[in-house]
Amino acid sequence: QVQLAESGGGLVQAGGSLRLSCVASERTFSGHNMGWFRQSPGTEREWVSAVTWTGGGTFYADSVKGRFTISRDNAKNTVYLQMNSLKPEDTAVYYCNRENRDWTWGQGTQVTVGS
Repeated sequence: QVQLAESGGGLVQAGGSLRLSCVASERTFSGHNMGWFRQSPGTEREWVSAVTWTGGGTFYADSVKGRFTISRDNAKNTVYLQMNSLKPEDTAVYYCNRENRDWTWGQGTQVTVGS
C-alpha cells in the first residue's frame, strides 16, 4: 500500500507564500503523473494541479494559475507545490495523490490564509 505524507502547511497572511511537499513510499513513483488536491470544510475535494511523470508537463486549475507552481523530484519520491500570492479562499487541507486519485489518501496538510 502506497503511503503519502504531505507537509509544509501553516498559517500565512494574504499575499504570503508556502511550499508544500509530498513524499510517496511507492518505489515506482517516477512512473506516475501526480496531482495536488484540496478540500475546505463542507466542500468536495477539488483538483488543484498536476505534473506528468517526467515533470515536463504541468497543469493548473484556473483559480491558482499564475500563483502556484507544481514540481517533482523523482530521486526523492517527492512532489512539491509552491504557493505564492495566497488568498483567503486558498484555505483548505491540501493532499497529493496519483492524478487519478487511486492511491490511499494521506493526512493532508492544513493551509490557512488570513485576510
